[in-house]
Amino acid sequence: MYRRRGAALVAVLGLLGALVAVMPAAAGNSTARVTWAACPEDVVVTPPLQVQCARVPVPLDYRDPDGAQIEIMVSRIASTKPEKRRGVLIFNPGGPGGTGLDQPAFMINKGLPASVMDAYDLIGMDTRGVGHSSPVSCGFTTTDAYWANVPPYAVDDAAVLRQAEIVEEVAARCAENDKDGRLRHLSTANMARDLDRIRAALGEEKASFYGASYGSALGAAYASMFPETTERIVLDSNLDDTHLDRDGLRRFALGFEQTFPDFAAWAAARHDAYGLGRTPEQVRRTYFAIAERLDRTPAPDGTDGAVFRFGTFFGLYGQTQYGNTARLWQSYLDPGRAPQATAAATPHPADNALTVFLAVTCNDVDWPEDLATYRHAVAVDRKRYPMFGAATANVIPCAYWRYEPAEPPVGIVDDGPANVLILQNRHDPVTPLANANLLHEKFEKRSRLVTVNGSGHGVYVLGGNACALNIATSYLVDGRMPAGDTSCRQS
Repeated sequence: MYRRRGAALVAVLGLLGALVAVMPAAAGNSTARVTWAACPEDVVVTPPLQVQCARVPVPLDYRDPDGAQIEIMVSRIASTKPEKRRGVLIFNPGGPGGTGLDQPAFMINKGLPASVMDAYDLIGMDTRGVGHSSPVSCGFTTTDAYWANVPPYAVDDAAVLRQAEIVEEVAARCAENDKDGRLRHLSTANMARDLDRIRAALGEEKASFYGASYGSALGAAYASMFPETTERIVLDSNLDDTHLDRDGLRRFALGFEQTFPDFAAWAAARHDAYGLGRTPEQVRRTYFAIAERLDRTPAPDGTDGAVFRFGTFFGLYGQTQYGNTARLWQSYLDPGRAPQATAAATPHPADNALTVFLAVTCNDVDWPEDLATYRHAVAVDRKRYPMFGAATANVIPCAYWRYEPAEPPVGIVDDGPANVLILQNRHDPVTPLANANLLHEKFEKRSRLVTVNGSGHGVYVLGGNACALNIATSYLVDGRMPAGDTSCRQS
């Protein structure tokens, strides 16, 4: 159930200019080697795998490399085939703000081929500010009016004004909680620098990388800032650049519109079970009927139209979530099923993820500070993308962020090794195909684009497409990059 209170309603991703070269790169001969040990008790992997963890010191501020240091925790599932091992493969699950120490084990449990496990030591990590890597907090609680980093759907202009008051307070609170000055140093550029420090600490001349969702932006920055020390790069379910900006956030609504018909067709075929409509058109009408009723009269659990729309958006991430999404709809067709809200204020279980998402997103690029910009965009996108546009165009705390970006966004470098493989579903609710096309254009000859005639957020291993799985695995293991862009049929 997607409830306003007591649930982690967080969209963590899971998003140009001259090459950023003002900071010193990590030098292999100046970085201490890691010492592997047992992982923290909360790093749980099932089934049990031989996972070790280590800490890598990095500068808090790369402009002062000998100044204050923070620690990045990394995990390792080592190759057991030394004769086949070719290096390290670093994973990032997205966000920004997603914990990643268990990401290699997660991928293994989803079917990561044994040939990849043999070829690499699989490296997970909590990026700076996340989990066990010098975490940060804005102090969110379960009763906050701010409950997700994807803005709430604004039914009218007054709703934008109300949201502006909420996010202005959030920006102020984040600054007030930043007692040790870490928040302003959370950026995609610094995370990419951390990756190269980790590579050096692992004793590797080069590192390969797999990143999904926001991880695609981090991977794009990593490949652009360190083209000579990155080897095989796989970017999955992509942002269009090295950062998430307003255009990228507004394209969430495009992704929703393009992906919703897949759920609608699924639900229509199961009308006798769920009662949501016998045709996709009827299912779409049911969506608006529920949302607009909740706009007028929220459910007993506190769910209003904005929360319902967000729950549906999240439910489009993959077909495995369609059944729960359909049951969510049923609960609001029969309001008596909705549970009562609980009002106790407790620390938000996703406080850290919410905080890191905001810090990185707001620090990466200069967001508009004029509220009129957001009010106009909401009015436009409410009509352009009626299902979700008035949400993703809404104002976020970056409009009131207390810190200015320390440097320009990392520019994608198209002059370098042709080592970037881009994987993308045609229908993705968060990162639509338009993003992958834009990213591919920016990398030019350095990249190949594999487009899958599939639906959902996640292609490699997660998507189940044989063609994309084979291409990406062959690239990671044998270095065989497709000769040209490839279109994979659904499988």
